[in-house]
Amino acid sequence: MAVDLVAYKYPLALFLLPFLPLFLGANSRRGEESFFGGELLRPCGRGMRLHGEVSFDEDEEEVVMVPAAALSSSPLNGGAVPVTRLVVGYALTKKKVKSFLQPKLLLLARKKGINLVAIDDTRPLAEQGPFDVILHKITSKEWQQVLEDYHEEHPEVTVLDPPNAINHLNNRQSMLAEVSDLNLSSFYGEVCTPRQLVIMRDPSSIPTAVAMAGLTLPLVAKPLVVDGTSKSHELSLAYDEASLSMLDPPLVLQEFVNHGGILFKVYIIDETIQVVRRFSLPDVNTYDLLNNVGVYRFPRVSCAAASADHADLDPHISELPPRPLLEKLGKELRGRLGLRLFNIDMIRELGTKDRYYIIDINYFPGFGKMPGYEHIFTDFLLNLAQSKYKKCLSGG
Repeated sequence: MAVDLVAYKYPLALFLLPFLPLFLGANSRRGEESFFGGELLRPCGRGMRLHGEVSFDEDEEEVVMVPAAALSSSPLNGGAVPVTRLVVGYALTKKKVKSFLQPKLLLLARKKGINLVAIDDTRPLAEQGPFDVILHKITSKEWQQVLEDYHEEHPEVTVLDPPNAINHLNNRQSMLAEVSDLNLSSFYGEVCTPRQLVIMRDPSSIPTAVAMAGLTLPLVAKPLVVDGTSKSHELSLAYDEASLSMLDPPLVLQEFVNHGGILFKVYIIDETIQVVRRFSLPDVNTYDLLNNVGVYRFPRVSCAAASADHADLDPHISELPPRPLLEKLGKELRGRLGLRLFNIDMIRELGTKDRYYIIDINYFPGFGKMPGYEHIFTDFLLNLAQSKYKKCLSGG
């Protein structure tokens, strides 16, 4: 009776069931095998659930075995077909778990056949899983070595993203190097970086170093190392030369660019790009330079609480960067950085229509603050699985 109800409600699904092994493959690490028309298939890698929903028992192996009777009307009766779910192991800090793994994401992932599984860092990674994807944001060298060793043994597992690629964004000296090398200029605008100077030690030497580099005050000071803590995102604004020796190296000094007090956060999840506006540091004029001295310290700016998307702003300031420019920039940076999950902090120079500066790049940022992120991210995971198996089936 149950099979008849399924056949009545989902006739197309039953017709297509025999063809699932061509797309899904088998889980060789669990000893699963797929049969098609009596012939054993040996697909590459672990089987993945690509589309739709599947019923499963939380306490049992999450594989649905379709009764042979359900396929009896099919022209190609291959017996029971195992359908596995996409397993995504995650290694995240408690803070990131809370902000990213929101109920709406967990619910949608489950509906789409995606299992999000916590990785236990007290156990060997090789004893956990198997995983189709590993999602991580842990900065310790020990974890990076564990992940690199694991990926060497299991190259079929997609790691988001490779530790050696992430390392470029953990240091502000190397963070913007790829952008500087881009020399990106088109009909839609020009993208560049502020002039900057790295100071490793000895605060007393900063005024001389700034003068020799020819940097213009005021200067934005940022910690050199980005380690995921709130402190690494704090910044200071130094108005005069004498105050520079009050700064605390190691740090990066960037020339301040007036930008109307609005920053564009460009979220990138592979080929998907979404932009939100955030309030930023206010512009600095001649009066400010003449009447302000010292170092002004700011907590984290451009956070979600500083959203400017619904503020009444001058259109010349609030207008988003052109989509073609962002798409070209995103494609170039994905290739150069070797990353799929990051965001760009971008500003438009005040008084210009098409001159943009990238002032920061962050790996695996607060996607939970991005509208509709749960749909974008789950679609991204499913597209990863689909692309992987198309490549596998084509012999790539």
